[in-house]
Amino acid sequence: MTISQRRSKRTSTSSRYKKNRSKRLSEQGRVPSLTKVDERKLKVIRTVGGNHKQIVLNENTVNLLDKKTKKYSKVKIISVLETPANRHFVRRSIMTRGCIIQTEKGKAKITNRPGQEGTINAVLV
Repeated sequence: MTISQRRSKRTSTSSRYKKNRSKRLSEQGRVPSLTKVDERKLKVIRTVGGNHKQIVLNENTVNLLDKKTKKYSKVKIISVLETPANRHFVRRSIMTRGCIIQTEKGKAKITNRPGQEGTINAVLV
């Protein structure tokens, strides 16, 4: 069974909508990428309009912003410390938006969505 991101077949009052068209490939969902700390590995997928999106499956570096100096630097990720999305992600080293990671320069918070973009950006905490 596939993952779908279509409108529900039923209304809020549980009556059925009239079918106005068939399924579209662009409405197909996918399993979460669950980006882990490891050697860099990307997956390229086709999106709406024939465009392409890079999904990060594994990554061991991060674009780190230092707010004091206002400069970016590419730093190695050591481990995942805490994640607001799921407490079990820490044990599995899965990175999501908002999680706190340990880097060579200290603790940092991820500001983008690694499963949707081709890089990982973070801010020094």
